[in-house]
Amino acid sequence: MNLKRRDLLKIVAAGGIASAGTRVFAQSEGPLRIGVLCDFSSVASTSGGKGSVAAVELAVEDFGGQALGRQIEIVSADHQGKAEIATGIAREWMDTKGVEAFFDLQISSCALAVMALAANKNKIAVVSNAHSSQITGKSCNPTSFHWTYDTYGLSTVQPEVFVKMGKKRWFLLNPDYAFGISLENDFKKSLEGRGATVTGSLRVPLGSPDFSTAVLAAANSGADVVQVGLFGTDLLNFIKTARQFGLDSVVTLATTSMSIVDVQVLGLESMHGLYANEVFYWDQNDKTRDWSKRYMKKMGSPPNGERACGYSAVMHYLKAVAQAGVVDATQVAKAMRSIPVNDMMSNNLTVREDGMCVRDFHLFKVKAPEASKYDFDMYDYVSTVAGPSTVRSPSESECALIKS
Repeated sequence: MNLKRRDLLKIVAAGGIASAGTRVFAQSEGPLRIGVLCDFSSVASTSGGKGSVAAVELAVEDFGGQALGRQIEIVSADHQGKAEIATGIAREWMDTKGVEAFFDLQISSCALAVMALAANKNKIAVVSNAHSSQITGKSCNPTSFHWTYDTYGLSTVQPEVFVKMGKKRWFLLNPDYAFGISLENDFKKSLEGRGATVTGSLRVPLGSPDFSTAVLAAANSGADVVQVGLFGTDLLNFIKTARQFGLDSVVTLATTSMSIVDVQVLGLESMHGLYANEVFYWDQNDKTRDWSKRYMKKMGSPPNGERACGYSAVMHYLKAVAQAGVVDATQVAKAMRSIPVNDMMSNNLTVREDGMCVRDFHLFKVKAPEASKYDFDMYDYVSTVAGPSTVRSPSESECALIKS
């Protein structure tokens, strides 16, 4: 069959029209959906749930509600602290709702499972509410990020401060799963490197009904400091028991996973004198106060660091989508690593190749009731450890992205 030149031009033109039509279709796609997966109903719900969703809603609102001409929609669900439920929801969202990115990902086992699934499907996963070192360690991947801190960071702040005070004997109490095991191991290395001694350690299962054994073990350990890596209702129940037994009168109680949310639940009368690590405190400066007031209008109380980091993570993701010009996770991930992190809690922060957003870490002490001057005035500032000191050096990293 012989084609005349004008017929060939018609075919080429038709192809051009088809291509243009494809581009128009891409630009007029349905909503850009992002997923918030966290605990709404079990042990960690006090630091996740509706509060995590509220922070993400503020980020979408501040970004203008659209990205690449598409409305941004948030879907959320309760993974109940179980990895198999988390991955089941994530898989369904990707298959039926077209979710492009996952946020919060509370509880390390859930985070690690969703990270692996998302990477396999070329989707973004940004962890802001789980803290295992595996996230940016041996389980790192090109499309996953860690937006708050890990167990290595948690293990630097308190030893740095307390060992210098002469408190060199430590008892370690942590939850018996991925996060707690990682935290215990990192604390042991951190303390050993500072010339301190671990007098004993204990791991307890999530949702433990009784903490009297743990309190007695800590009291009899001869420690100067009891590091408490419990969180949520487990942390609150431990503190109640510790107060009843008078443990706080003989040792320093240093919590590594307590937040202002927990202080609100038990009140200053029960929590005063405890130490807490935070990357964010609502009353730090004008920017944090202004943003937190908006959050409080939604939730009635200030955000914890994990929820603030969830806001930061979504804002940075959307900026990266805008810069990349596509939602393809590979290209968005490159943009997320290339642009600085700036928001109400972040000032030109960097994102490492392993996906870690490098933040300063602060140590606070819970105020006595009489020292609190206004609503939610709960912390006294103690010290700060600069961001680079709160992350593993490249030579120590188990992440293949750094070693390659």
